Amino acid sequence: MTAARHPRRRRLLGTLSPVAASLAVFVVAWQLVVFVSGFPPYILPGPLSVAEAFVRAWTDGTMWPHVAATLVEVLLGFALGASVAIVAGIALARSPLAERLLSPYLVAAQATPVLALAPLIALWFGTGLPSKLVITTLIVFFPVAVATMVGIRSVDPRLLEMARSFRASSWQTVVRVEVPAAGPVILGAMRVGVTLAVIGAIVGEWAGANRGLGVLINEARGSLFDIPLMFAALLQLAIIGVALYLVMLFIERRIVGAR
Repeated sequence: MTAARHPRRRRLLGTLSPVAASLAVFVVAWQLVVFVSGFPPYILPGPLSVAEAFVRAWTDGTMWPHVAATLVEVLLGFALGASVAIVAGIALARSPLAERLLSPYLVAAQATPVLALAPLIALWFGTGLPSKLVITTLIVFFPVAVATMVGIRSVDPRLLEMARSFRASSWQTVVRVEVPAAGPVILGAMRVGVTLAVIGAIVGEWAGANRGLGVLINEARGSLFDIPLMFAALLQLAIIGVALYLVMLFIERRIVGAR
């Protein structure tokens, strides 16, 4: 047991050390830019000012309501968008006719900036949670759907032939053969999708909301004119995005490694 843990510790240290070093270099370079340029804090705050604002926002209760609202939007929107995308990707992979009919609309929807659609979606669905879920679903949908379609079509034909030889139904073939075989591709796209979900939530909050990190960024930049707080909110967004990405990476490795 002890011998098995040491390689894991070494791998973890080997992963974290470059990250810590690059983070230290980034912070030092940031501080040097602030020092050399002489920018005031309301233009470019230093890392210490941002760290103070970050701690203050958490201790005085400013940060948590906004973080909670954004997290709900991100997690629900990602779950909804990924689920719909996987189903659509399977349908597109198994039906060339559906792909020919729907692909132009999917590409057109992806090419249209979500930021441009956000005001319309807020107008149609209101400024509550539903509009955030619609925006997040739209931004997550395309990469996961395309990856699912490609993954399903890349399944080894011998596996499909084996399923037919066992007289597996179409549903059984999808669930027990195609989706597991395409799992690494789908999970890889979901890693990207979960970070896009953070962007979708913020775009939805900018279109209209009462709470969320997007709202806090606008307030800090506008009425409060607290630029260190704005940077602190951006830092919190980055932490959420990295944390969700690492969670998806952990899930992917557990699933793929268990196969």
